Amino acid sequence: MALKDSAPDQTLDTLGRVCPYPLLLTKKALEKLGSGQMLKVLCDAPASAEDSIPRYCEKNKFSFESVKLDDKGYWELYIKKG
Repeated sequence: MALKDSAPDQTLDTLGRVCPYPLLLTKKALEKLGSGQMLKVLCDAPASAEDSIPRYCEKNKFSFESVKLDDKGYWELYIKKG
């Protein structure tokens, strides 16, 4: 099942924030979540959504899924702690 089809344990809104804030806020939120929990991040900073956050997830072996909402101009990022 796709991550985006599950209900997130927490939603983090980083809309309007520029790099590096979306990544910093995402790291902070993930630190508070337990193993197996999921964070949904709303992000409109392309560098964060397409580069720094996915790289951080890969490095930490977190499951990651990205949905780009072109009509709304932002991404929904789904991150599940391993």
